[in-house]
Amino acid sequence: MKFTPEHEALRQTWKTLIDREINPHVDEWEKAGQFPAHELFKKMGDAGLLGVDKPVEFGGSGLDFSYAMVCSESLGLVNGGSVPMGTGVQISMATPALARYGSDELRNEFLAPSISGDYVACLGVSETGAGSDVASIKTNARRVGGDWVINGGKMWTTNGTQADWMCLLANTGEGPAHKNKSLICLPMKTRGVQVVKKLDKLGMRSSDTAQIFFDEVKVPVRNLIGQEGMGFVYQMQQFQEERLWGAISAVVGMERLIDQTAEYTRERKVFGRPLLDNQIIHFRLAELRTEIELVRSLCYRACEEYLDGKDVTMLASMAKLKAGRMMRLVTDGCLQYWGGAGYIWEAPTARAFRDSRLASIGGGADEVMLQIISKMMGTLPRPERSA
Repeated sequence: MKFTPEHEALRQTWKTLIDREINPHVDEWEKAGQFPAHELFKKMGDAGLLGVDKPVEFGGSGLDFSYAMVCSESLGLVNGGSVPMGTGVQISMATPALARYGSDELRNEFLAPSISGDYVACLGVSETGAGSDVASIKTNARRVGGDWVINGGKMWTTNGTQADWMCLLANTGEGPAHKNKSLICLPMKTRGVQVVKKLDKLGMRSSDTAQIFFDEVKVPVRNLIGQEGMGFVYQMQQFQEERLWGAISAVVGMERLIDQTAEYTRERKVFGRPLLDNQIIHFRLAELRTEIELVRSLCYRACEEYLDGKDVTMLASMAKLKAGRMMRLVTDGCLQYWGGAGYIWEAPTARAFRDSRLASIGGGADEVMLQIISKMMGTLPRPERSA
């Protein structure tokens, strides 16, 4: 993938903001269990970073998806995964369908303030009994007069305790599971919306993740994104961008971890010589660096095909699968070479180990990615039909 001076300028803008506004505060936010999304997103919005691939008329830059990929890759400079994950929801997970299919009225109300950083967005898809199996969600929205009346609940909702609005996937009909769902813009301060609790997670400590209930929540019918019954299709499209965002976001952070590990093992002396001089260590770091480059190349290829208008479901699933497994290899290997120093809670290896584990679970587990790939290969067994 060829990058222009505009791409490189975007990288530099992110680096400057991360160095000044994020990394000096990450440790503090990790201890507090939450980064200040409104304050931070406003700074990103003022810098023009939250809508690079969104329409100009709603405050975006009108550029293509490759610029969103640069945003994700640049966020690998952050000392932890929480801020990149929350920012990813704002840029490439909760807003693409709204930007593409929403009415002008909806985009003015929800997309424009999300691009400016005045609103924090979250995505309401996963439930306690329906995570990767999106077709099985139970949250429903029935039409009563001019309103949708929503009941149910969502789980694992990133940005959920701070969000101003949710891109909600709900059942709006009685038909087949892939045709009875719709996406709805839901203001989080609406009566009946209850943030039950902020979840206490193993990693991503400064990213707020919420469980949310809906009890007879009323929103106007006009808050529907696009066509009724097309929510599953729209969400699958959003997943393509989410999975590519997640995959490319792993690259720079893992490169930095390998560089930190090389530096540590170069300085650490064992039996009178630097640890790094052991062939098993410098060869293993070379292997891990190669794994990272494979993920980067796969992401770039998928992005190019996406820009050409091709279906990249298979490539995005492969990238997501490979990135999650690569991160587990890199963080586990680097932690081992740091020894006891890497096992301390505040160590970069420990935080990377905790944060990266989510990559093989969130946004579609490894097993779901393999199922998608198998289906597209034509090797997935078809369910038997009852006689």
